[in-house]
Amino acid sequence: MKILGIDPGIGITGYGLIETDGEKIELLTSGSIQTDKNLPVSKRLLEIYKDIKELCSKLSPDSAGIEQLFFFKNQKTIIPVAEARGVILTALEEMGIKTGEYTPLTVKQTITGHGRATKEEVREMVKRFVEINKNTKLDDTVDAIAIAICHSRNIGNLSD
Repeated sequence: MKILGIDPGIGITGYGLIETDGEKIELLTSGSIQTDKNLPVSKRLLEIYKDIKELCSKLSPDSAGIEQLFFFKNQKTIIPVAEARGVILTALEEMGIKTGEYTPLTVKQTITGHGRATKEEVREMVKRFVEINKNTKLDDTVDAIAIAICHSRNIGNLSD
């Protein structure tokens, strides 16, 4: 089964595609969709929407996991992230891809065993699950891979 993990954002949306047989996990590809902060929000959202649809067409995931909004320290970013999530969820629905949504706490618990894990702890545990390219520097990309792994562990709990 191929699972696409998505860490939504207006400036950077991370993604990671894994393949799993239920036990072994292989990272097939990962990266990010980055939008120009000088563009109007509507154009940035359209770009994210189109890029997610293109990714799904190219990668053919069986399922997807996306991070839920849970708690934000920076109140200025919550609305743009929510808008990005909206266009991503719309694109996934339009493509017919069944999607699970996970809070950062759930992702961290699934990956590290505790919900208060740091970014570095998540990165280190993701490296234990899959081989990450040494050039993978963005936290958004690593988070997306973690979301895909979390989804692979919780896929049986999805409802229609």
